[in-house]
Amino acid sequence: MKQKVLVIGSSNTDMVVKTAHFPKPGETVLGGTFLMNPGGKGANQAVAAARLGADVRFIAKTGLDIFGQQAREGLTKEGIDTQYLAETGAFSSGVALITVNAEGQNEIVVASGANMDLHPSDIPDTAFEQIAIVLLQLEIPLETVQWIIDKCAKLAIRVILNPAPATTLGDHFLDGLFLITPNETEAEIITGISVDSTAALKRAATYFLDKGVQNVAITLGSKGVYLVSKDFSGTITAPIVAALDSTAAGDVFNGAILKSLADGESMEEACRFACRAAAISVTRMGAQTSAPYHYEMD
Repeated sequence: MKQKVLVIGSSNTDMVVKTAHFPKPGETVLGGTFLMNPGGKGANQAVAAARLGADVRFIAKTGLDIFGQQAREGLTKEGIDTQYLAETGAFSSGVALITVNAEGQNEIVVASGANMDLHPSDIPDTAFEQIAIVLLQLEIPLETVQWIIDKCAKLAIRVILNPAPATTLGDHFLDGLFLITPNETEAEIITGISVDSTAALKRAATYFLDKGVQNVAITLGSKGVYLVSKDFSGTITAPIVAALDSTAAGDVFNGAILKSLADGESMEEACRFACRAAAISVTRMGAQTSAPYHYEMD
């Protein structure tokens, strides 16, 4: 049965240049295709979940500029509930500068702007009404993330934390989380364990479980995801595809797992579904533009 979900996070405009190789410090390289697309981890995940069939409410903060206006319009067209989007005249909307090389790998620099001005006072109690699961990332103030986690604990709402971009997190961020979805780099930064083997992945997952996280899904890029839950422990492989742009693969994974869990599927089923969705996304350029629709998942 479909349940309403809430994504709270960043909204950016992505400016993408495709090039043969990343420049070294001081080097100028000639790029190829230039794209300007809606992005931001929060918005990307909200769009991914909505395209896959979830009933999504999204909260972010933008500036009073053309980027913010375009973001709101685009999210509304995706069928997302945007009634709680906040605006500020004090900061510009977020922007991300992305370089994609010939292998589909990316380097990203983000100017957060209004995203870092999203505070608890911007999120009314009514935003949590009829919400089954909340999905968070770390492109908004950490104090706001902690407030949301605490709020959801009081309301008995499940929380998924995608701890990206990578940063160290105190135990108070982890205790009680329903699910955490770090990639390999993020897992190492949080746990101090280099996840370069199955044994290391198990140790990292155990670290999270010992801190009070209920389920752990460490994403492994093209290798899939290492999942530890009540009913499953091990690696779930991803479909083999020819990668073109991995910019939003992690965001599509998180949006897909959110959708699947809201539909009542098991953690294993949700991760398998998310791996398939992420594999489709890397065969396309862009962030939100790469997210697959539900009819492509058959």
